[in-house]
Amino acid sequence: MPVEHHPAFYGCFDWHSAVHGHWSLVYLMKEFPNLNYTDSIRSVMSRNLSKENILKEIEYFGLNDYTKSFERTYGWAWLLKLSEELYTWDDEDAKRWYDNLKPLNQLISNKYQTYLPKLVYPIRVGTHTNTAFGLSFAYDYAKTIGDKNLQNAIEIRAKDFYLTDQDCPLNWEPSGYDFLSPCLQEIDIMRKVLGDKEFEKWVNSFVPSLSENTLPLTPADVRDRSDGHLVHLDGVNFSRAWCLYPLVGSYPELEKMADEHLAYSIDKIVDGDYMGEHWLASFALYAMKTKRQNN
Repeated sequence: MPVEHHPAFYGCFDWHSAVHGHWSLVYLMKEFPNLNYTDSIRSVMSRNLSKENILKEIEYFGLNDYTKSFERTYGWAWLLKLSEELYTWDDEDAKRWYDNLKPLNQLISNKYQTYLPKLVYPIRVGTHTNTAFGLSFAYDYAKTIGDKNLQNAIEIRAKDFYLTDQDCPLNWEPSGYDFLSPCLQEIDIMRKVLGDKEFEKWVNSFVPSLSENTLPLTPADVRDRSDGHLVHLDGVNFSRAWCLYPLVGSYPELEKMADEHLAYSIDKIVDGDYMGEHWLASFALYAMKTKRQNN
């Protein structure tokens, strides 16, 4: 039974969706202290994120050769994003949950540091294994909590992977099952690891249409939200938005584009079909959080 191996993160379509479902609840409780059902949510979180349950989750990663790379790197990234959200919340429950997650955080940090030197080429797809996405969320965590070893490892490999990239083919995006933009996710990690001037030079070479105000992006269309792969495209609208909002200070015209992507799919997070509903809210919330942080 899944709950035997994953007593903290189970009951969803997949492990990583359960993880970012927990992130969503934490974020909502932080932002809306008078949220309905907060007592019930806290009770469930305390039960799921117990010290014993997290130790059981850790055990799974060492179960055999197949589980050691479990959820690499998408689920890893969301676990660290959840921990970052808890770490930055001045709340007694959050502090306890974060302390319980510490051993798992350290395991994931170590796994990144072991894996990244072995990864010769970055994975440039628009789905779970996208390297830039995995680096970007992990980098946020590392900077926030002061994990210098992880931060340095990501900075080195991000530059190794992407610093010489030019002319990313944005007009090829999205592919049919994308929920991430390979080009924009790469921009997202590079703006974090490069200085302002270095990033400006790099991004204008990587996506020349950005400075020319001709970025070829319109919201992706979904024609069957009961299809678990096709509904990914609602996700790409949200993830594009969260990559675009931090660029608005330098490229103001991107705000309208980001808003259009967010608005296009926002009502679809409650369309009644589990294929989208079990994960799209997390993507929408993260896009809205990024918008608020960059206003």
